[in-house]
Amino acid sequence: MITIFSCPKPFRGHINIIQRNAIRSWTLLQPAPEIILIGSEEGTAEVSKEFGLYNKNEVDRNECGTPLVNSVFAEAEKVARYPLMCYVNTDIIFMSDFLPAVERVLKEKPGSLLVGRRLNVDLRQPLDCSKNWEEFLINLLAKQGKPNYHTAMDYFVFSKGLWDKIPPFALGRTMWDNWLVYGIRAQNIPVVDLSEVTTVVHQEHDYDHYPGGIKALWEGKEAKKNIELAGGYGHAYSLRDTTHRLTKKGLKRKIFMPIVSYYYKIIYQYISS
Repeated sequence: MITIFSCPKPFRGHINIIQRNAIRSWTLLQPAPEIILIGSEEGTAEVSKEFGLYNKNEVDRNECGTPLVNSVFAEAEKVARYPLMCYVNTDIIFMSDFLPAVERVLKEKPGSLLVGRRLNVDLRQPLDCSKNWEEFLINLLAKQGKPNYHTAMDYFVFSKGLWDKIPPFALGRTMWDNWLVYGIRAQNIPVVDLSEVTTVVHQEHDYDHYPGGIKALWEGKEAKKNIELAGGYGHAYSLRDTTHRLTKKGLKRKIFMPIVSYYYKIIYQYISS
């Protein structure tokens, strides 16, 4: 069994639609997970009650009011019923192939960190889960789906206490997800990429909810602070830095090439500047 947790944005407009779509998809996973919504943003308590979820509204924030990653993880771990946990951004749809892939990896590599790539689609309407919704999404992905950059990671499957200490990153700003992979690789713990065997859907959206938009997310004060907390771009680990990948034929160890990985980090720094 697994506990899925997330820290939603305010449930307004298009963000309201895609967050509800994501949460609804999690509730349909089998075996049914425990789901925790962290924070007290507009609509979170109401949506938690509607879906029968646990709402942990206490979370530490920075001076801008942004939830801190270390607090989000710590608060979820305090109340989670299961030792296996999954943080996921609240615009991500999981499909029925997700938990079987997790189970396959953990049978062979218990204690690993599991991550993967997302596929971007523009979904504007509520997802009708009373019909063949997975088939609908697969057809939509065939028409417009695009894999995202390997630097962007939207979910992390892990066992409680896997990180020694997470810095107080601003959630949703740059580098925090990359550092999570670095922090585990620094402990010589396997990091497994599920991208080849899972269909993880990211619903595209604008950034009107954040003053300054996407540019500020990457270049603003909070972003600069996250980069500092991470220890610089040398710790910008990504899917390129995973140690294993899950394939249809099983778990495969990757050949790690430090020089290639170094140049990917240089490129990441360039496109982020």
